[in-house]
Amino acid sequence: MRKSLLSGLLAAALLTSPAVVAPAFADESVTNTPVTVYKSPWCGCCGGWIEHMRAAGFDVEVNDVEDLDPIKRAMGVPENLESCHTASVGGYTIEGHVPASEVIRLLSEKPAARGLSVPGMVVGSPGMEQGNAYEPYAVVLFSDARRPVIYEQY
Repeated sequence: MRKSLLSGLLAAALLTSPAVVAPAFADESVTNTPVTVYKSPWCGCCGGWIEHMRAAGFDVEVNDVEDLDPIKRAMGVPENLESCHTASVGGYTIEGHVPASEVIRLLSEKPAARGLSVPGMVVGSPGMEQGNAYEPYAVVLFSDARRPVIYEQY
């Protein structure tokens, strides 16, 4: 009974939220990985993404910076994959409003890559929620050696 109740609650959460938070039983060694975020001091949606990551169990350090371009270049973010904030976690770069579930997957699978990005500022992605408004988007896996590939779609 308890298992079916938990399954039902998880299914309901998945159906009502396009930007799924972390899996309910994520490996704590993954979510204990510190996240360092670089963002503009004036960006409100970045704060929403930070809270999304904290709700998934991540310890998030926030750095407000005036010019993010040098950070994005140093962390290897291609210009066509840029968004409003850049983060570092477990040796990977996370660009923009990437769902915590995909960060957890990245840290668990450990692919040979630079990191993940949700390019732009997509309505309905974590931190960009606007009621029931939602735009489909892709989480992109990028590296220095190959073309970016779609890691997940929402």
